[in-house]
Amino acid sequence: YLLQSIGPAKLQELVNKLPEGFNKQLSKHSVEIIFTVLKGAFRRAVFPYQLINNNPMDYVEMPAFPSKPKQSRDDMKIITMDQYLKILDNTPISDSFHIPLVIAFHTGLRRGEVCGMTWDNVSFEDQTLTINKIMLQDKNGIQIGTPKTQASYRTISIDDMLLEELKSHKKRQLENRMRYGKFYYESSFVCTKENGQPVTPNSIKWSASKIKKNLGINFNFHSLRHTHATMLLEDGVKPKIVQERLGHSRISTTMDKYVHVTKKMRTEAVDIFAERLRRSMD
Repeated sequence: YLLQSIGPAKLQELVNKLPEGFNKQLSKHSVEIIFTVLKGAFRRAVFPYQLINNNPMDYVEMPAFPSKPKQSRDDMKIITMDQYLKILDNTPISDSFHIPLVIAFHTGLRRGEVCGMTWDNVSFEDQTLTINKIMLQDKNGIQIGTPKTQASYRTISIDDMLLEELKSHKKRQLENRMRYGKFYYESSFVCTKENGQPVTPNSIKWSASKIKKNLGINFNFHSLRHTHATMLLEDGVKPKIVQERLGHSRISTTMDKYVHVTKKMRTEAVDIFAERLRRSMD
């Protein structure tokens, strides 16, 4: 099409087809990105380039998307502290799943972020973890890739308990390196097996499914991320802090995903409001 011949009707037709995609279905967020790029491109055609007189995208509307039912705590496989302690009891430090389990519960990191973490990402002095890469796994083996979004690049604080776990784990790695000698797999990964080989996303998935089967807990590795976020919000941590900690690009993602399942927050909100009224009436 010639630029000047493209009107709102043709653009609306295109946008209406986007949800079904051309090779696969697109999410609402993906369609919003395309919509924004189109609108911005035509705006620049108006000014500063003065190729057309007005922006045809000003008259185009986003297609309707069916609203998804919000996930419940069960859907998200959020676990209780008692369930976590039960899982921990069944995952001794000799188990290669132990350190990924502890890291994810204390930080809310994604599976690929946990596997991709190297010791240069850990600052014992500042008590922080830096997330700047992920581990991917397919039929060709493992690769190191970039985090999911720009917001996924982040540095987060860690608590004393996790710090001590990491120190002890690093010491065990050094001991295992001495024990295995030339048969030790050399790498800088934090999460490794006894012989130094890295813990992979697939092995984490297998370990989590084994725990679910053996303990009868509705659980997968992502449960730890959901549980971490929910516990923080219920204990009064501001949503903006939780968003940055989880690496969400938008705070709306954090709010939509977690706030509705935090029954404790809803109850406390009512109690705070009632207490304010009581003080006012005294």
